[in-house]
Amino acid sequence: MTKEQEHLQDILKKRLKEKGLKVTQQRLIVLQILAENRDKHMAAEDIYEMVKEEYPEIGLATVYRTVQLLLEMQLLDRINLDDGRVRYEIGHLFAGDMRHNHHHLICKSCGKVTPFEDDLLEELEAHIEQDAGFHVLDHELKFYGICKECLQKQKKES
Repeated sequence: MTKEQEHLQDILKKRLKEKGLKVTQQRLIVLQILAENRDKHMAAEDIYEMVKEEYPEIGLATVYRTVQLLLEMQLLDRINLDDGRVRYEIGHLFAGDMRHNHHHLICKSCGKVTPFEDDLLEELEAHIEQDAGFHVLDHELKFYGICKECLQKQKKES
């Protein structure tokens, strides 16, 4: 195990203990896989495929239960990309963030999902609070369009 992986394991253990959860191998491996694949937005089945490479004795049902528990404990975030599959990523509270401020760019041609970290909605949230007296705690934003690679491919084809 590399120093980076050891550091990640320490963080995962700390977060589980802070949430009052037992540190189990299943919980650690699910969190580790999601942490190491932050940009992939993985479904439970994707997580399972990676888990079983290292721990073939873990079943899909265990991965589902683990994901659900970690979601309830706000260590994971659920992402619905409107394609019929629920995906997960390391939760914003996991990293100590109180807000989730990352958005997704979804290509309607190839289906690629790209995280977009810039949050340009703070001014809008302040306006909403001032005008409506509604304090926004969090928001999720999805942009649908065509990615750079698909645009280039379309230009070559026409």
